[in-house]
Amino acid sequence: MARPPPLGELPPGYTPPVRSAAPQILPGNLRSPLWLRAYFQGLLFSLGCGIQRHCGKVLFLGLLAFGALALGLRMAIIETDLEQLWVEAGSQVSQELHYTKEKLGEEAAYTSQMLIQTARQEGENILTPEALGLHLQAALAASKVQVSLYGKSWDLNKICYKSGVPLIENGMIERMIEKLFPCVILTPLDCFWEGAKLQGGSAYLPGRPDIQWTNLDPEQLLQELGPFTSLEGFQELLDKAQVGQAYVGRPCLHPDDLHCPPSAPNHHSRQAPNVAQELSGGCHGFSHKFMHWQEELLLGGMVRDSQGQLLRAEALQSTFLLMSPRQLYEHFRGDYQTHDIGWNELQAGTVLQAWQRRFVQLAQEALPENASQQIHAFSSTTLDDILRAFSEVSAARVVGGYLLMLAYACVTMLRWDCAQSQGAVGLAGVLLVALAVASGLGLCALLGINFNAATTQVLPFLALGIGVDDIFLLAHAFTEAPPGTALQERTGECLQRTGTSVALTSISNMVAFFMAALVPIPALRAFSLQAAIVVGCNFAAVMLVFPAILSLDLHRRHCQRLDVLCCFSSPCSAQVIQILPQELGDRTVPVGIAHLTATVQAFTHCDASSQHVVTILPPQAHLAPLPSDPLGSELFGPGGSTRDLLGQEEGTRQKAACKSLPCNRWNLAHFAHYHFAPLLLHSHTKAVVLVLFGALLGLSLYGATLVQDGLALTDVVPRGTKEHAFLSTQLRYFSLYEVALVTQGGFDYAHSQRALFDLHQRFSSLKAVLPPPATQAPRTWLHYYRNWLQGIQAAFDQDWAAGRITLHSYRNGSEDGALAYKLLIQTGDAQEPLDFSQLTTRKLVDKDGLIPPELFYVGLTVWVSSDPLGLAASQANFYPPPPEWLHDKYDTTGENLRIPVAQPLEFAQFPFLLRGLQKTEDFVEAIEGARAACMEAGQAGVRAYPSGSPFLFWEQYLGLRRCFLLAVCILLVCTFLVCALLLLSPWTAGLIVLVLAMMTVELFGIMGFLGIKLSAIPVVILVASVGIGVEFTVHVVLGFLSAQGSRDLRAARALEHTFAPVTDGAVSTLLGLLMLAGSNFDFIVRYFFVVLAILTLLGLLHGLVLLPVLLSILGPPPEVVQMYKESPEVPSPLAPRGGLRWRMSPTLPQSFARVTASMTVTLHPPPLPGAYIHPASEEPTWSPATTPAASGSSSLSSRGPCPATG
Repeated sequence: MARPPPLGELPPGYTPPVRSAAPQILPGNLRSPLWLRAYFQGLLFSLGCGIQRHCGKVLFLGLLAFGALALGLRMAIIETDLEQLWVEAGSQVSQELHYTKEKLGEEAAYTSQMLIQTARQEGENILTPEALGLHLQAALAASKVQVSLYGKSWDLNKICYKSGVPLIENGMIERMIEKLFPCVILTPLDCFWEGAKLQGGSAYLPGRPDIQWTNLDPEQLLQELGPFTSLEGFQELLDKAQVGQAYVGRPCLHPDDLHCPPSAPNHHSRQAPNVAQELSGGCHGFSHKFMHWQEELLLGGMVRDSQGQLLRAEALQSTFLLMSPRQLYEHFRGDYQTHDIGWNELQAGTVLQAWQRRFVQLAQEALPENASQQIHAFSSTTLDDILRAFSEVSAARVVGGYLLMLAYACVTMLRWDCAQSQGAVGLAGVLLVALAVASGLGLCALLGINFNAATTQVLPFLALGIGVDDIFLLAHAFTEAPPGTALQERTGECLQRTGTSVALTSISNMVAFFMAALVPIPALRAFSLQAAIVVGCNFAAVMLVFPAILSLDLHRRHCQRLDVLCCFSSPCSAQVIQILPQELGDRTVPVGIAHLTATVQAFTHCDASSQHVVTILPPQAHLAPLPSDPLGSELFGPGGSTRDLLGQEEGTRQKAACKSLPCNRWNLAHFAHYHFAPLLLHSHTKAVVLVLFGALLGLSLYGATLVQDGLALTDVVPRGTKEHAFLSTQLRYFSLYEVALVTQGGFDYAHSQRALFDLHQRFSSLKAVLPPPATQAPRTWLHYYRNWLQGIQAAFDQDWAAGRITLHSYRNGSEDGALAYKLLIQTGDAQEPLDFSQLTTRKLVDKDGLIPPELFYVGLTVWVSSDPLGLAASQANFYPPPPEWLHDKYDTTGENLRIPVAQPLEFAQFPFLLRGLQKTEDFVEAIEGARAACMEAGQAGVRAYPSGSPFLFWEQYLGLRRCFLLAVCILLVCTFLVCALLLLSPWTAGLIVLVLAMMTVELFGIMGFLGIKLSAIPVVILVASVGIGVEFTVHVVLGFLSAQGSRDLRAARALEHTFAPVTDGAVSTLLGLLMLAGSNFDFIVRYFFVVLAILTLLGLLHGLVLLPVLLSILGPPPEVVQMYKESPEVPSPLAPRGGLRWRMSPTLPQSFARVTASMTVTLHPPPLPGAYIHPASEEPTWSPATTPAASGSSSLSSRGPCPATG
């Protein structure tokens, strides 16, 4: 037999009749909705024909374009900064954060490294000398960490944060203080002498052993140095800070320690201290006044007696503060230790990170595994490492997921009959989707959209599952081309039938993700935009490039090549046999008989050379009753849309050389037609389905009330890791958050002191704010500043009364008295800055506790320069910073009387501690209270806002649900408009939106039962669920709209044609998500895999179970119906249908296979007056006049030729 002609050629005798965009609809009788859809389908048909004609060029150019976009991935930036990821863009918090960074810079003042110790046996008391000894062992191991970088050794004393180092004129004392000044370490060990062991500084004085905090008695040292140098100012500084004997005056945990100082209270008694009593009320650093560590910072799980005395605790915490990278860089810039290494801020950050990682490692390894206590260590670098690992792309999971999808697509689309097999199409489709995903992400990178953990961990798999859905749909439709479709029109016909569905689902998905971008969280907004762009690239690949692949595969099938191994010829390749009934001649059909059974013998010979001979014998027709059908005769009526079936059967006398396995006859479409649809559309089953889905909706509404807001860090960190253990322990025992009340510029601080005090009082009265001890003054700069002024005023009054200070001399007075003298004579007037008459007529603080406004900024300069420990303890962070001014009591020039005035403040802050914040409701309550206090202060003219991690990451929950509801409502409206526009049926669009709304509510309710909290991430998935749900509904609806007959019949037809692709799409989506289940992060599993898997299953159930039932009850009327009117001629019958059986001779020649074609021919009675037929089938029509004898063409199609393409 001659080789089949190439696809680009027309078969001999092919005469293309005039074609309309919708061949099954008679022109001139269309309603406008049908005309619009017919026009759109005509465009798709033209597109498909053009792609098929130039399939090689289209494939090459498409792959080139997508490959070029994929190169944009080289520019991808992965964002791991928590503030950049989670702070609501454009929100009040974002503006406040910008203001803070504008005034103070990008970084915090220090970074925290924490150790938490708990007993291995839960609930055991930890307030024992033995437990504190183990804590000392771990803290010592951590504090002795040294790292070598850039040829230098870096230890804790070099990089720790030191608060309030004073400026001393005496060079020897200044150098000694620089080496000895302690690091800020908040630890319960500070209640004991052993706390000094954590301070690593040392100094040397001739004739004395090395001075360390373990042997340093500041009072004794100053007495010994007093005769050799003037230390009066330094002595007053220590007295104000209440340093006393520092650590040597505190009890020893282990009095038997050889180094326990004799000044320790229990040195001589050798009795172990009462740990609970010593820790009651908290501990102090070396300064009792400015370094007080409250109990809540040191102890967790505390139990008290009825009098409030501390009895026991279950956890200990020590916190080491380090400098920020910028501070470390500034500290060593120009230093002799770093002048030879090109010291910069990046190197400073590297040093800190290396030290922190080593700190965590040694702290966790400090205690033996069989110890009764366990240590949990954490640092800011640990969190950065977690976020970095969370954002890394798992190449193994990506490759595994795509290989699994390749295997599924290939196996699903393989057939024993090589002419029907599409395994290579499945492989190429998955690879095309993978390339489209890469190109979409590359385009995002080119557009400057930063990647994050959701992009790298979730989007590749989600996009794969969504993209492959349309691949399956087109491949299924391509194999179900109506009989008589010209070979050159196969791709155009496929796009004509399925393009509307693909466009509708893709547009709905893109709209859904763009709507999800309304969630104002930067990480989720970026994820939503990236998903929308990737879906758009998938859409372009499926509509433009994949049809070219189908066209090439059609060429392979036409040339009788094997699937996948297309270089080899097929030994058993089935030809497409088009069987045309001949005219009945003089035979008459009784009136009322509409069905005819004709027998046609067709023999296919399979010889050794793999050539095929097809013989078609004239039919012998006779009337026969129709076979029974599960849904009754409706399914075999003229209004159906069932595809023609073409099968091969085994001969009765001998087995044919080519045959198919019996199991090959079963497929999902067969199951849907003969089993699923008849069962589902039974009246009793409908009632059960409605009841069950109603119950599911009711349960989901109840589950929705169980959904809590929140996303704790423990939800993100992988379970079973040391980091998760630390965070869980910290959340349980030390749920404390450092926050600040920031006051801005734009108002007069000097005249608003009362309003500032009131603001502090309102903020302090909030339920979540940890109050200071009753014996301690409020820890704010304004209180410290006022108290300091009152202190030097008291010293001045004493010196004045004693005559040590007079109107024109202060040299005989105290240091504080001299400072007060200089402040009291200030007028604040640049022309006349000094007025000595004011010495006795004014006070630095009036009787109302307010500072005179004219002295406010002058005194601020003096306080900042003279009280560094108080300034550091207040954490004021003034901007602009007051000028430096050094007090010189013995200045004789008078220049020291002129004090520079500080500039008006634009930034200052009051520090607070929030406690007891366990649930999101606690955070929301605290945030609302803080905002209310700031609003009240605003009414008094004070501009203020709260700052801290609770306000950065939890304030989103104030309006998250409102934002979620708004986005879902807008999306449902948009989906309704899109569906109504493309389907041109508001009735149908309403049913789709109803089902989508039910899916969203049910998914939300199931989240409540599973304990999945509502945060920005589930909100994005819930919003996207509307678009993803369209994938499961629109195909069924389109099948329903395009069918004829009753609602039950049309629902059955829709299920028959969409059951397989929708199911394959759901399975492909689940396979794409399956790789998420193997993530190391439980957060990915719970918040992405579980939620998306439930969404897929809900979509499958609603699309293939609930929606067909609703359509069979409430579905819209058919778009095209059969009508009768007066017409002078009889129109052509409808296309062949499955109601007629073309039977064969019981005997066949040897080596021939029997071929059965099932067709339905509709013959109408003689035309009645005014009768005509309005056909609406999707199949091509045929006419008795259009026989091979009459027209010389074997084609049944009424389509025209493929439009010419350029």
